[in-house]
Amino acid sequence: MKILYAIQGTGNGHLTRSIEIVPALMNRAEVDVLISGIQGDVELPFPVKYRYKGLSFIFGKNGGIDYWKTIRKINIFRLLKEIKTCPVKKYDLIINDFEPISAWAAKMQNVNCISMSHQSALLSPKVPMPVHRDALSMLILKYYAPSIQKFGFHFKAYDTGIFLPVIRQNIRMAKRKQKDFYTVYLPAYADEKIIQVLSKIENAEWQIFSKHLEQPYIYKNFSVKPIETKSFEKSITRCKGILCGAGFETPAEALYLKKKLLVIPMKGQYEQHINAAGLADLGVPVIQKLELNQIDSIQKWVDSDTVIHLSIPDKTQDIIDHVLSKYIVALEYSNQWIREF
Repeated sequence: MKILYAIQGTGNGHLTRSIEIVPALMNRAEVDVLISGIQGDVELPFPVKYRYKGLSFIFGKNGGIDYWKTIRKINIFRLLKEIKTCPVKKYDLIINDFEPISAWAAKMQNVNCISMSHQSALLSPKVPMPVHRDALSMLILKYYAPSIQKFGFHFKAYDTGIFLPVIRQNIRMAKRKQKDFYTVYLPAYADEKIIQVLSKIENAEWQIFSKHLEQPYIYKNFSVKPIETKSFEKSITRCKGILCGAGFETPAEALYLKKKLLVIPMKGQYEQHINAAGLADLGVPVIQKLELNQIDSIQKWVDSDTVIHLSIPDKTQDIIDHVLSKYIVALEYSNQWIREF
């Protein structure tokens, strides 16, 4: 079987998960990799055959998406050309991690495409949801990268076809320590904003990882660094706690490492608000924005010793085998129905 594994390159979560998914797929099939999007920072240990601009959200500096920059980056003619020329016909199966180019190319060219993403899990009615509902965002989650079958990842296996997070071997094998500093990764906030707020917290050291910085610097009790895989891994395995957005992979790794966790969902990013509801369901504290009026909540978290204990066994190969077996069974059933008809 020849598989195209397609990855959404906006943010780091999809790329991080692929580090474990791709080798597991390669154990069972011939695999090529496609990435679309321009906001990833993760170095991949395998070759990428296709790269597309695709659709990318640009992180702002005030807690949300910079929609003006995002709109300016969209080139609808290039997008349609990428979909039209994406070589999905070369493959028996497309496995898609919320990547729109290959998904729509497969749909238009009648090629089998299945989804294996965190976003797929969010479509289940059994997943915890925020109090406010956003029908438009749910439609985007459903149709952004269409597929014939959906498998998802979430913090808990809330439903059939939802698996626990995939944790990188680098994190699983790392020696855990607890030094007296906190790791911060809030890519939608300016470094100056983060320092302004966290400087009000007493008796805490902070390592801030930034998407807006080229050279590291130290300011009082803050060490500010550009985001880079190895230094970030070192930080989260040695820190006392992690303050981050309500994405998926970083909170999942924090839970696996049994680190204190505090999350701030990105403004206008409904997916992160759903994640925050799931994390709150586990007992993780959530604040809605990084502002001076949240100092008491952040200080309470710093002073707390509460850690959420969540078991996340290494089941990546089992997940891949399950997904491929379900696809093969469904395909055989479909072919039999066509023959009988």
